[in-house]
Amino acid sequence: MKQAVLNLMLASGAFAPFRLANRRKALILTYHRFSRSDEESATSARAFAGQLEYLFTHYTIVPLSLLAESLTSGAELAPGTVALTIDDGYRDAYEIAFPILRRYRAPATIFVVTDFVDQQTWLWTDKLRYLTARTLAKEFTVQLDGGELRFELKDRAARLAAAERVNSELKRLPERVKDETILRLASSLGVRLPELPPREFSALTWSQVREMEAAGIEIGSHTLTHPILNQLDDEPLRRELRESRSRLAAALGRQVEMFCYPNGDYDARVLREVARAGYRFAVTIGCGFTRQGSHPLALRRMTVEPDLAHFAQSTSGFEQVKNRLRFGFSRTGEEPAGGPRPTL
Repeated sequence: MKQAVLNLMLASGAFAPFRLANRRKALILTYHRFSRSDEESATSARAFAGQLEYLFTHYTIVPLSLLAESLTSGAELAPGTVALTIDDGYRDAYEIAFPILRRYRAPATIFVVTDFVDQQTWLWTDKLRYLTARTLAKEFTVQLDGGELRFELKDRAARLAAAERVNSELKRLPERVKDETILRLASSLGVRLPELPPREFSALTWSQVREMEAAGIEIGSHTLTHPILNQLDDEPLRRELRESRSRLAAALGRQVEMFCYPNGDYDARVLREVARAGYRFAVTIGCGFTRQGSHPLALRRMTVEPDLAHFAQSTSGFEQVKNRLRFGFSRTGEEPAGGPRPTL
């Protein structure tokens, strides 16, 4: 829908009936990166503050743990309940998002990749962004799973789009193949990958994590290294789940009970191991609301757009209605994106 129409709908209150219709459902919103100014692939400080203003006007913001407990126990939630989550544990969650959360006294949950915070690795998806941004090549070709992809690197947007497309394809591959492909691409693009991420891709420190927790920000696990979990064999899968939980417990001095699936991907085997590792609640990714009686280890979340009109459209439920009419139920049903409704 064109921006001008969405802006008019926001200004006229046209999303209010949709908020009312969905007031008994819960929203879990997910963020990743933050920036001080408007830029691609990040939520600016201005946009984040505007979204919090909008949420405080129309919704009730609660900690994720309270929302999850209520959803899975059948306890009644306040109409228009929403929880905020931030994935991965980038430094900008502390430097940009945290001061805004404190200003609005808004609860939130940050899911951290523990080896990332331990400065032992950097997120593999950022490696492609780093490579395409720094190569002197004007184009490149990559062989993936029997196919060939060719990209022109004519400007910043094209370089970022190329990285995102390759990342999307790499998510389908086993971890070993993915890592080998990234190293091969680094060599062909003539870029040396640093052992640790440069500042623009750097992580929180443990002191920052503890400071945020002391201020009321909940901390959950997002694995050790951020792999696609259903691509792992049993032992590496258990290590990702259990060692990240124990590392957080050691750093925070308490047990951690919330988990976030990298990329939202899971299957029945992964879900069983998440339960065995000791987590009580886990979130995935999906475009929709979460309902009473939802499975505690497959809570749906909604990825939001920085633009306030699009944000209002998706959080109200209007976007889901629009997509249902356009694509049919199969594209916008109530099942999590990572798989069907699971059973333990």
